[in-house]
Amino acid sequence: MDALRASPAIVSAPYVLTRKTQFHKPISDNFLVKSGFTPPHRNLSKTRLFTTSASSPPLTAESTEPPQPEVEVDGGGEVFDWYSQWYPVMPVCDLDKTKPHAKRVLGLDLVVWWDRNEKEWKVFDDTCPHRLAPLSEGRIDQWGRLQCVYHGWCFGGNGDCKIIPQAPSDGPPVHTFKKACVAVYPSTVQHEIVWVWPNASPQYKDIIKKNKPPYFPVLDDPSFSNVMANRDIPYGYDILIENLMDPAHIPYAHYGLGRHPEPEVKVDREGGRPYEMQIKKFDINGYTGKQDGTSSYFIAPCIFHAYADVDTDPKIDQGNGSATSSEVQKGAPPNQRISLIFMCVPVSPGNSRVIWTFPRNFGVWIDKIVPRWMFHIRSNMFFDSDLYLLHVEERKIMEIGVTNWQKACFVPTKSDAFVVGFRRWFNKYAGGEIDWKGKFSGALPPSPPREQLMDRYWTHVVNCKSCETAYKGLNALEVMLQIISVISIGIVAVTKQNMMSMAARTAVVSTAIVCFAASRWLAHFIYKTFRYHDYDHSVI
Repeated sequence: MDALRASPAIVSAPYVLTRKTQFHKPISDNFLVKSGFTPPHRNLSKTRLFTTSASSPPLTAESTEPPQPEVEVDGGGEVFDWYSQWYPVMPVCDLDKTKPHAKRVLGLDLVVWWDRNEKEWKVFDDTCPHRLAPLSEGRIDQWGRLQCVYHGWCFGGNGDCKIIPQAPSDGPPVHTFKKACVAVYPSTVQHEIVWVWPNASPQYKDIIKKNKPPYFPVLDDPSFSNVMANRDIPYGYDILIENLMDPAHIPYAHYGLGRHPEPEVKVDREGGRPYEMQIKKFDINGYTGKQDGTSSYFIAPCIFHAYADVDTDPKIDQGNGSATSSEVQKGAPPNQRISLIFMCVPVSPGNSRVIWTFPRNFGVWIDKIVPRWMFHIRSNMFFDSDLYLLHVEERKIMEIGVTNWQKACFVPTKSDAFVVGFRRWFNKYAGGEIDWKGKFSGALPPSPPREQLMDRYWTHVVNCKSCETAYKGLNALEVMLQIISVISIGIVAVTKQNMMSMAARTAVVSTAIVCFAASRWLAHFIYKTFRYHDYDHSVI
């Protein structure tokens, strides 16, 4: 519990958790079957995987090798298929039904658009078959078709070309040719998130009937609030997901951004402490972990879900994690629960996307009053505070080779258990790399200047409907304050002295000063909130 309370998800919330707060119990193996989530390669391996054992010998002068995590895995030679999985693309709340959206998943350029004729979100290949122009730069025409604005070709919800304006009406129906169609990827909406199956082969057209995205009952529970957010990250999927699994970095990399449990013996300013962490299950579909009385799931390839154990709580129904009415005392307050759900999407080498939500059954009224963008301020600060560290770390890992990670990194304590577990999974089943289908050489993109690297506008604001609306509104308010300031000074300047009392002049001048000062403060607030806010660890 304490470990999760220290996570960026918790400390970024506008409330403080008490020890009575419990975390909603999510997916179990039985639940995966009941919910319809049937991951591929469901053959469970005979496994035993833990981090460094407590009995590992200390590193002494005679020692030539550091203590290594104990791992015993029998995977049976299984290989993870990156293109036979569901991937979250974007929360519906951040999509506009009136225009197409460009997104990238696994190096695939996609266009997400609302088909108002079929009342569904569609995911197409972001390429017009005519001259390969991006369809995401197009529009939705008056008949609800996706139109390429380069030459006006229009497409229906099945990817079929409806019209080629340049084709004569009395000529052959070239728009019906197969080459005039756009590739359509299987997609669905679950938990108000658009998901895509990144394989347009006809055999996967009805894959949703056989295989569904991971299902979390808590996200469909109306008694829980679950504000969603997303952000594009300038480092890779593997760095992103292992960082979210690592509670030990919270008091250091995110120092001053929130509260975390104080250890009994404080060895430094930040209050770092040992963590009891271990892996319980490990196979091609991910693993289950335990940490200081809490549990976590890594559901390959995207999901990391953390929650508190409730096995010893008599008020918890072990089947669905909800309180049983027969056991809850009359008049007793309901148990407080919260879950941490991160969805990590591989975008391209050196780039990833994270969608996160922290469903809770307390303080629900807060989300109905406070606009969503205000919650994102603190979350973005957390991502910014270790963003540069991880961006550089990824380049160092690439230099030594991803498969050499465990040899190069010294991980002697149990606090790295989940990270080691992920690296073992990544190396064992994925060969230490994402299958990009030959689209990329494997090299990382050049590092931009720090301010550009941490620019929130292009990585979050333009992809968040709430933040974009706030950004435009606050900018308009800033301009309005400046106009009022100028007009007030103008009134004083053109008005004759005997036509305005001294009190009135003072009031107008004061208004001008206040409005100008407010506009300057607002400009600074907008820049730090929606553009760039550095985090200097040396002075914090």
